[in-house]
Amino acid sequence: MSESAGSGAREMTVAAAFAGMKRVVPVVFKAGCPDCRGRFELAASALRLAIGATSRTTFYSFTCPECGAAVRKPAGERIVELLTGGGVRTLRLHSTV
Repeated sequence: MSESAGSGAREMTVAAAFAGMKRVVPVVFKAGCPDCRGRFELAASALRLAIGATSRTTFYSFTCPECGAAVRKPAGERIVELLTGGGVRTLRLHSTV
C-alpha cells in the first residue's frame, strides 16, 4: 500500500468519527463579585478550582471582569462536580504533615 493510500484511509476514518457530532457550545458559568456586586458569565478558562483535603481548603477562584478583584469562593461537592464537568482547570492541594 502506498503512503498516500494509507493517509487517505486514515482521513476517511477521522471524517467518519466526526460525522455524527453536533456543534459544541462553550460552557459558561454564572458568577458574582462580592466586592462590586457585579453579575456576569465566565468561560471555564476564566475559573480555577483548587481541591483540598477538607471543605475549607476546596474553593474556586476567578478575577472579576468588572472591577478586577481576585475572588475566592468555597466549592462544595456539587460545585466541584459542575466545574470539573465543565472543563475548569483543577489543582489538587496536598497537605504536608
